[in-house]
Amino acid sequence: MDRQRFETLVERAFEELPEEFKSRIENVHVVIEELPDSSDLRGTRTRNPFGLLGVYRGVPLNKRGPDYGVYPVLPDRIKLFRENIERDCRSDSEVEERIREVLIHEIAHYFGMTDKEIRKAGY
Repeated sequence: MDRQRFETLVERAFEELPEEFKSRIENVHVVIEELPDSSDLRGTRTRNPFGLLGVYRGVPLNKRGPDYGVYPVLPDRIKLFRENIERDCRSDSEVEERIREVLIHEIAHYFGMTDKEIRKAGY
C-alpha cells in the first residue's frame, strides 16, 4: 500500500472516532513513521522494533496538574509505524482495521489508560 493511501486510512480512522472522545482530544499530533527508532522503544514492553505498531508520547489527561498548559506545551504525539502495521496484515482491509485498533489503543493512553485497562476494554 502506498503512503498516501495509508495516511488516508489513518485520517478516516480518526474521523470515525465517537464524537464524545474526539471532541476531548486536544494538542495531539498523529504522525506516521515507517519504522520505530530506539527512542520509540523506550518505555515499551518490546525490544523488537518490528513488533511495535504505535506509541503515545505525552502527558496523559489524568496526569495533568492544575498548572498544565499555563506555559506553552509541545503537542502530545501518537506515532503509527506503517511498515510494521502492513507487515502484520495480509490484506488492505486488515491494514485498515489494524490502523483503527492501534489508533484507538494509543488514544486510550492519551486518556490515561494502562495497557492492562485497554486490553480489558477489548483493545
